[in-house]
Amino acid sequence: MGLISIIVGIIALMGGGVISYFVWNSALDKRKKAIVREAETEAEVIKKDKILQAKEKFLQLKSEHEKAINERNVKIVAAENRIKQKELTVNQKVEEYQRKKNEVDAIRTSLTSQMSLVEKKTEELEKIYKQHVDQLEVISGISAEDAKNMLVDSLKAEAKTQAMSQINEIVEEAKMTANKEAKRIVLQTIQRVATEHAVENSVSVFNIENDEIKGRIIGREGRNIRAIEAATGVEVIVDDTPEAIILSAFDPVRREIARLSLHQLVSDGRIHPARIEEVVSKTRKQVEEEIIEVGKRTTIDLGIHGLHPELIRLIGKMKYRSSYGQNLLQHAREVANLSAIMASELGLNPRIAKRAGLLHDIGKVPDDEPEIPHALLGAKLAEKYKEKPEICNAIGAHHDEVEMTTLFAPIIQVCDAISGARPGARREVVDSYIKRLKDLEDLALSHPGVIKTYAIQAGRELRVIVGSEKVSDAEIEVLSNDIAQRIQNEMTYPGQVKITVIRETRSVSFAK
Repeated sequence: MGLISIIVGIIALMGGGVISYFVWNSALDKRKKAIVREAETEAEVIKKDKILQAKEKFLQLKSEHEKAINERNVKIVAAENRIKQKELTVNQKVEEYQRKKNEVDAIRTSLTSQMSLVEKKTEELEKIYKQHVDQLEVISGISAEDAKNMLVDSLKAEAKTQAMSQINEIVEEAKMTANKEAKRIVLQTIQRVATEHAVENSVSVFNIENDEIKGRIIGREGRNIRAIEAATGVEVIVDDTPEAIILSAFDPVRREIARLSLHQLVSDGRIHPARIEEVVSKTRKQVEEEIIEVGKRTTIDLGIHGLHPELIRLIGKMKYRSSYGQNLLQHAREVANLSAIMASELGLNPRIAKRAGLLHDIGKVPDDEPEIPHALLGAKLAEKYKEKPEICNAIGAHHDEVEMTTLFAPIIQVCDAISGARPGARREVVDSYIKRLKDLEDLALSHPGVIKTYAIQAGRELRVIVGSEKVSDAEIEVLSNDIAQRIQNEMTYPGQVKITVIRETRSVSFAK
């Protein structure tokens, strides 16, 4: 009985499970269907929303597109209006051009007819003029060409006299207004630069303590002197002059090398050919170094910077060169200072003037010394070593070898003359001095009407005496100018030369 109850219970439990399964499954199906319906309803709502949004977006884009099209249409209409206005303006200008062209054509036609009429009148006038000229030639007895030449000659003489008078008036007026200021500038410049002047010779004197050293310098059979002369290129003169040996050479650098070498040899005491060659070689290097050092020291003293090393070496080499006995380096320094002061007085750049003044005679000291004027050579060297064009021109033009293109060139020329013309600065050989004065007198004597000439004041003034019956008062002005021009073109002279032409009339009678 108990087993049956258990079996019945199991069967009942199994039946309940089956029933529960079917009930649960039925409930799940209903839930699924309900979810599907809700999803379909929601999808339909979303679909309607999207469609509505798409329609709104479409309407918005359509509105914007229509607005853009309207704006473009407005611009197109405005552009068409402008084009129509321009076409109207162009048509008006074309009509105006056509009207003016017609007027010009009418004027051209009128001018052509008038030119034809003028040509006819001109031909008639030329015929009448020729008839008058022929009549005048018959009446006067000379041709028109001869009469023209006579008139031209008379006008030339009159014009030359008048021109010379006007020139003299202008010169005198310029002197009155400019001479005082020019003198002030030049005198002030000279006063502000004081330089020592030492006239140099072509020989150097080497002093010794006693004459016994002369024998050691001469050496056995003169071999030491021959070795010194061969090594230095200097002539060694040993004579009866007490306690002195003379060194003679045109090159001051060689003389300086020989003097320093002799000093070292005598101090050392060992004097023989091998030692002489060794000492001379060392001394030559020392002098080269000294040349460079002198160049550097000179540029520093003058406040000049940026020079090429080769130019500095040439400046140092000036210390051992002279011009008419005047030390070239001292002359260059003086010209540099004078030029700077004068440039400042004239309102120009003193640095450029000082640089050009220092380098103006650089063409006198190159190693090779070609056969061209030193001013041109100096300008080429300055240009080669990248100096400014105004400096190159001032160097090349300070003796008038090239044309002056800047205001610095005449300043350098004037300061060069001031430095060289100082009393005692330079010397001239007596023969060349006398020859220069004689050439001055002969040049003036070659002019017609000149009776006597006198060169006075060391050649700085030339007095010319002319015959009163051969030269008139008006002609002496022309004569003095012609003589001055010839002296400038044909002669070389320091400073300036004053030409004074004297014409006098004398009447001599005797009372008996």
